[in-house]
Amino acid sequence: MRTREIQLGPLKIGRSSFTIFGGPCSVESYESFSQVARGLKEVGVTFLRGGLFKLRTNPDSFQGLGYEAFDFVQRTKKETSLQFVTEISDPRQVGDLDPIADIFQVGSRNMHNYALLKELSQVEKPVLLKRGFCATVEEWLLAADYLRQGRCQDVILCERGIRTFDSTMRNTLDLSAVAFVKQKSDLPVIVDPSHGTGRRELVLPMSLAAVAAGADGLLIEVHPDPEKALSDGYQTINLDEYRTLVHQITPLLEIFGRTFEKAE
Repeated sequence: MRTREIQLGPLKIGRSSFTIFGGPCSVESYESFSQVARGLKEVGVTFLRGGLFKLRTNPDSFQGLGYEAFDFVQRTKKETSLQFVTEISDPRQVGDLDPIADIFQVGSRNMHNYALLKELSQVEKPVLLKRGFCATVEEWLLAADYLRQGRCQDVILCERGIRTFDSTMRNTLDLSAVAFVKQKSDLPVIVDPSHGTGRRELVLPMSLAAVAAGADGLLIEVHPDPEKALSDGYQTINLDEYRTLVHQITPLLEIFGRTFEKAE
């Protein structure tokens, strides 16, 4: 099936374009967020990502800075001209996040949050929908249908790994689902190899595999110093590793007739 093309300003998602969403798991400070944003833009990135409201399994884990980080994001966007994607975890956050979020992200835990999906169906911004970690492909696509019941038609699907019996990795990255959905749906499909494996040393090889499987982009966690990251540092790469990733996937994209869509 022919993938629909999503236009967001000068940038395109889907069809022949290849999109990379890069940035830290959480926005921790203005200094670190600005540093990674500038570094990503220098190497080449499409959209800047960063969590503000984080849903964590452990209540003692870092939950994000919330509203405190809004100023950091606005300043960084103004300095770099990068568009921003962030997770929304509650329908009541739509109005607050609307001024700073160019793309709303629905996380794995909220794929079944139908109140949130119904609220987002009324927005006219793109929504990045992550697959639930125990969700079937059919459930994932039906969640996308909830979003498309209203004004929201620009949905980006994200395979981020599912829970299986194997505990070697954080999740099992289901690239077969990417290839299947590309045949059955017109929605762009991206891959998150950071959450999909939970191991930073596997981000690069699984990114290459995602390109070969037909993915329309990647969602990569990048931090200036992953060892000091307040969340998910073990699956986050640094800017040098990101540079290597872009260098290695570029010739593969050319083989598959894809163009890396970089922000200007």
